[in-house]
Order: sequence, then C-alpha cells, then structure tokens
Amino acid sequence: MSDAITIRIEHSFTAIPPAKWDRLAGASKAHAGTPYNPFISHAYLSALEQSGSATAQTGWLGQHLLIENAGGSITGGLVCYMKNHSQGEYVFDHGWANAFEQAGGRYYPKLQCSVPFTPVTGPRLLAADGTDPRPVREALAAGLKELTRRHGVSSAHVAFVPAEEMPAFERAGFLHRTDQQFHFMNAGYSSHDDFLATLASRKRKALKKERRTAVEHGITIDWLTGSDLTEAIWDQFFAFYMDTGGRKWGRPYLTRDFYSLIGERMADDILLVMAKRAGRYIAGAINFIGGEALYGRHWGCIEHHPFLHFEVCYHQAIDFAIARGLQRVEAGAQGEHKLARGYMPVTTHSAHFITHPGLARAVADYLERERRDVEETGEFLAEHGPFRKGDQQ
Repeated sequence: MSDAITIRIEHSFTAIPPAKWDRLAGASKAHAGTPYNPFISHAYLSALEQSGSATAQTGWLGQHLLIENAGGSITGGLVCYMKNHSQGEYVFDHGWANAFEQAGGRYYPKLQCSVPFTPVTGPRLLAADGTDPRPVREALAAGLKELTRRHGVSSAHVAFVPAEEMPAFERAGFLHRTDQQFHFMNAGYSSHDDFLATLASRKRKALKKERRTAVEHGITIDWLTGSDLTEAIWDQFFAFYMDTGGRKWGRPYLTRDFYSLIGERMADDILLVMAKRAGRYIAGAINFIGGEALYGRHWGCIEHHPFLHFEVCYHQAIDFAIARGLQRVEAGAQGEHKLARGYMPVTTHSAHFITHPGLARAVADYLERERRDVEETGEFLAEHGPFRKGDQQ
C-alpha cells in the first residue's frame, strides 16, 4: 500500500455515500472483477441500519473500516460491528464465550465482521474496482487486528469469508474455522426435469411425488419481483416471517420497515416465492438475486401443508436459477435435509482473532479438530448424494 492512505472508522452507513461504497468489490453491478453480491451493497446494509434491525440498540454498533487514498476516494472497506452478544451470526461461538467467562475472562463486547442475520459467503476485505486487492486486503486485516487491541475487546470474528481472502487473515494472525452449507450447482440444465434426470431413479421418483404433494389442496406458486413487490405484498410476507420467526428464534431480527426499504431500493434483486390457496397467500420465501447465484434467506407460513416448505424454498429456487441461467442456489445455513433435494455440501470459512493467549491456544486446538470433522463429514455426504454414479456434482 502507498504511504498516502488512511484507515478510518465509520459508525453509520448513512455517512458513507452510496456511490463510493458501491465501487467496492461485488457491491456494484458494474464491478468488473467480482460478481454482484446484493448483501454488501449500500442499499442492503443501510436498510438493516435505518430500519432499526441492526443498530446499537439491537447490539450491532457500526465500526466499519474504510481505506481512503490521498484524494479522499474510498479504496477499501470492511463491514464491522461492536457486539455484546452472539445472536444473528450463524457461526457459533457461544461455547467459547461461556468457557472464557467461567474462567474469569470477559468475552463481550467483541468485534463481528459480517452482514447481520445473513449466512452468505461474500467479499469481506473489499477493494475498489481497478485497485490491486492484495495490499488492500492486507491493510484491512491488519487494521481489524489493531482495532481489536485499541478497543481492548476479547476478539474479532469475520464470518463467511471467501476462500481467496483467508490467506490475508491467516498472515495477520487470525485462526481459520470451517463449516458446511448445502448449495445447488446448475450444470447448465435446461429445465428441472433435465436436473432430475441426473438423479438416481429412486431419488427422482421421491422428489416428483414430493412436489406433487406440496401443491395439493389447490395450492399455486407465484414468483414476485420488481414492481410486484407492493406494500400489501410485504405486509403479507412479514406476517409469515413473524409467525415462523417468532416460533424459531423467539424474537425475529428484521423489522417491517426493513422490507419496505429493500423493496424501494433493490426490488429487482429480490424474488419472493409465494404460495397461494383459496385466493390468499399462505406461505412465502424471500430470495436475493446475485450476479451468479440465487440466495435463499428465510421463509414463513400461516398454514402448514406437507412438503410445502421444501417446494417453496428449494425446488422453486432451482426452477428460478435454471430459468435465469444462474450458476448456483445458496439455501442458507445448515440443513442436511437439503442433500436429498440436490443441494451438495460446500465448505464455508471464517476468521477469528483472539487477544487472550490462553483462549487463543484452546480455540486453535479445537478448530484443528473441527476442520478435520467438517472435511470428513463433507466427503461422506458427497458420496451419499442423490445423483447417479457418474453424474455426481
């Protein structure tokens, strides 16, 4: 990096000009190097903040790192928050926190570098289009380490890191953690039947029956995007989210205003898959459309029907990805039940800097064993996927 750069901390996305932020890797549809990732766009991140979903009051205090050159242009960035809990992250460190505090340490607050409530791999060490990303990544990783020390907090965590960014974190002294998700890979299929033809006969028949059963009782499925996303539609989807989210998490993370803001700012990047029966919508799933992938996020329902969740969240996502020519569907965190539906295991990565030497040694030992377990589990699951031999993805 040139000496003529500065790293500063910004607490709010409202203080960052959208056009300047969206010059960073993957945040702009016009970016030449990295496929568009909607979750690191200014529209998405500012909507989380302005809607009251991710704020200091909910435990997400912005500590975003920005690199500026001598002319004041933003050439690098890292989304970061100071947190006093570990909710809404999907890379679980509750065990580390409990062990450290039982030993007399103070785990919270900590720094968390991720998109709130969004278990999606995407650029973390952001570099502006036309900028050499390597020195930018090195400076941001080192800057995060220094910020951790200056604040006197226990640790810094970077979730869902692309594999190509991990070396910069490891050179800065971060520990490497792996986990597993399940993604559908589009092998150039022309239709869902084309995909089904690659499955073992028994699996193919089971999925066809599942899809038929899901839409019994007069259920139809709509794809809504762009101008389809009216406030009335958001009202209905939010009711699904609150019902299912309340039962699953106790308190749903996202506010109603969040949906209005993303509907206003990025409607063409959103797909709602909505199930209708007897003239009203009864269930739905929200997806985000990236440059290469469809990202399934969350779903909800007010009526329960066998297999409807799988139809709305997984099968319809495959249909849409094939229709749009997208390379893959990322269907969120965990879920080995996705394997039988054509979603194969994929390794995810995270980086962790822990200031206390004893805790760092204990976590490093644990992560070494965990990485082996993740690798072995992934290999086992891949061998037992639904594909015919020879068509294995």
